[in-house]
Formats: sequence, structure tokens, C-alpha cells
Amino acid sequence: MSKPAKSHLFYQSRLRRPTLDQAHGVYMWDVDGKRYLDGSSGAMVCNIGHSNQNVLEAMRRQMEKSTFGYRLHFETEPAEKLAAKTAALAPDGMEKVFFVSGGSEAVESAIKLARQNAIAIGEAQRWKVISRYPSYHGCTLGALALTGYAPLTAAFDPMMRAMPKIPAPRAYLDGLDPDDEATGLHYADMLEERILAEGPETVLAFIVEPVGGASTGALVPPAGYMKRIREICSRYGVLLIHDEVMSGGGRTGKFFAAEHWDVEPDILVISKGFAAGYAPLGAMVAHNDIVENVLNDGGFLHGFTYAGNPLACAAGLAVLEEIEREGMVANADGIGAELKSGLEGLMAKHAIVGDVRGKGLLLAFELVSDRETLAPLPRELNAYNALVDIAYDRGLIIYSRRTRGGYEGDHFLVCPPMIATSTHVSEILEVLDASLAAFASTMAGQRKAG
Repeated sequence: MSKPAKSHLFYQSRLRRPTLDQAHGVYMWDVDGKRYLDGSSGAMVCNIGHSNQNVLEAMRRQMEKSTFGYRLHFETEPAEKLAAKTAALAPDGMEKVFFVSGGSEAVESAIKLARQNAIAIGEAQRWKVISRYPSYHGCTLGALALTGYAPLTAAFDPMMRAMPKIPAPRAYLDGLDPDDEATGLHYADMLEERILAEGPETVLAFIVEPVGGASTGALVPPAGYMKRIREICSRYGVLLIHDEVMSGGGRTGKFFAAEHWDVEPDILVISKGFAAGYAPLGAMVAHNDIVENVLNDGGFLHGFTYAGNPLACAAGLAVLEEIEREGMVANADGIGAELKSGLEGLMAKHAIVGDVRGKGLLLAFELVSDRETLAPLPRELNAYNALVDIAYDRGLIIYSRRTRGGYEGDHFLVCPPMIATSTHVSEILEVLDASLAAFASTMAGQRKAG
């Protein structure tokens, strides 16, 4: 590998990676010619694969017309068309779309809209937004206040207003059957308990990922959970916000993951796969009544310079058209089932794999030191980094997080683009198999030396 040149960039750490040269389909190449299979779609973003020519052509056409038009000065055709397309994909009655540049902005927009709606309808005492632990909803201070992931939030606690949390429904860790509706009701009823403890008149909203993202590793809610939380929110006048930043866009085998349970929110947010990495783009979609309440009360006190950027919206519209034209949602469902079965096969082969979960091509597996107790690996092994590096060296990109609140436990998201084929699945599984074996061997050596 070429020695990295001095960089003036900084992000989370001093980690350096090879310089990217090009990317096509599910593959990426560095400047030395090494090929990588993008087994995580970046950060679960590049849903339709890299360098899709139809999307690039749509962006070229828009670039020749205009790249920016400020929303206070002009309406733009790409923004209007994308908003109409998004509203058509959303549940009935959710026809109002507010564009942003990313997931954190979308979540921030949702909670501010919810708050302004409460004021508009004479319920200004409502301000608490309940979320889950663990969870991740973004990196702005408002979104961090909802996030249940201590390594990312602890430093900023004095700067935020703490928001109430309930446990995420991790049935596999609690020894409960996720297919038993009683399990789903057990976890959902914790929401009602928390609403009552806080005082229902003070609770503004509940935010939930229908299928978990990075903090819980593709956690699928147990049977009955999603419907019950909808019932509870409706009972107490609490707005239900679906965070579909990662799960939306078709990755789970439905365009919105909540469709698996036929549940409708009051507000939803989407980003990442919405424009699939071709441009920074996200959206908040809200029920008509909520938006009308806020606009009638003087307007939405919120906005971003790049909201509805015509180039980003042209990219997003082309992405949605490609998803439909190529039948990618159905492919995510079918190929996802194939990949999940393969991951379960690796679990049968490798004792350190303690759980495989997810829907469609939003999948994850978790490492454990004991499959019976599901005790995590010793945190000093840093498995969540080590296995990623081993796979990366072998040309496979996967995505990891610490499972149990951020301080221990190790899960790995395996989420290739929705254009993945059986051949790509075989390649992913082959490299994962070798990587797990190499990691287990290294782990055994460290324990022996210790």
C-alpha cells in the first residue's frame, strides 16, 4: 500500500485508510488497484451501488440548468417532483415533505416540528421526547439528547437537556422469545410506564427506529411491539416519530421498514439511502394536520441553507426511479434472506458468533465469549475494530459498533448495496469465514500469551 501523504483533515481519530480511486457497482478500488467489496454500503448509504450511470446523467442534466436555488427565492422542479414522489411512498395523510442534507438534520427537524405543533394546539407543556437505550439518532445536540449511547453523549451531557429513555427490545439478550407477542407487549408497555411516570401531559413524542441501526445492530422488534407502541402514543396524544434514516429506502425489503408491521407514524425521517450517497440529502415527512397547525400558527421556525437543493433533489429523484426500475426492494428482500441464511451458517461454524439478526439487506451478527450466556468478548480485545480490519485487509468492508451501550459487546453490520447478487453474497461469506477464523486464532493466541 502506498504510504499516505500528510493530511490536513481530521475526523474521529488518527486512523488512515488507502486513497479511493474509483467505485462501480458493489466494488471500490484504491489508488494501488486493490479492490474492495463494499459490504456495508459505506455507512449503510450506497443502497443502489456506486456510479449508477442513470443517476449521474440526471445530475449532469441538472448541473447544466442550475445547482442552487434558495427556497425563499425560487421553487425548483427537482424538489417538487421528489417531494411528490416521497409523499406517494409515505403512509396516507403524510404528504408534507421538508428536505435536509442528512440524518441528524432530519431528526432535529422532526423534534422541532413536533414541539411547534404542541405549542400551536395549546399544549406547550409537552416537551419531553422519549427514546430508547441504546439508540443513535444523530450528532447534533438535539439529536444527541435522544441518543442512548454513552461514549458519544457523555462529554456533552452538561450542554444538553436530558431526555427520558426506555430499554430497547433486545429479547435475545433477555432470554425472551422474539416471536411471542407477549415479548413485544412486555417491551412496548415500558413506554406507557414511562409516559405515566413523566406525566402524560409533558410528553411530546416517542422516537424509534423500526429496525435498529448502528447502536443495536439491525435489531428487529419482537412480535406485537410496533403496533402496541402506536396504540400507546395515540392513547396519550404523544406523536410517534419513525427514524428511518438507515432502514428507509428499501433496504429491509420494504421501502419504509415500518411497512413490515403495517404501522404508521405521525412524522418520519429518512436520509442515507434516500440519495444513496450521490448527494447529501434527507427528508422529514409529516402528517398534513401537523404541518397545517404549525403554518397556521406563524410558520415553522427552522431551516437550512441547502434545504431542497435542486442538484441533490435531482439525484434523489433519480435514485428512487432506479430503485423502482430495477426492482431493488424485492432484491433486497430475496438476496437479504440468502445472506442472512449464510450468516447463520457462519454462526453454526464459529462459536464466537452469538446472534444473527436483521431484515432484508440490513443485517448484523454479534460476537460473544459464551453462546449460552451471550456474555460479550473482553472489551480489551477491541473485536469491533479488529475484525473490521482483518476483513478490510482481505478486501471486504463491514461496519461495526459496540453493542451494549457502547462500552462493550461487538456487532458487525453486513449491508451490501441492494444490487447485490448471489455471487456477491458468496464472496462476502467466504471472506467473513476466513476473517472470523483469523480473528479467533489471534484471540486464542492473545489468551495463551496472557
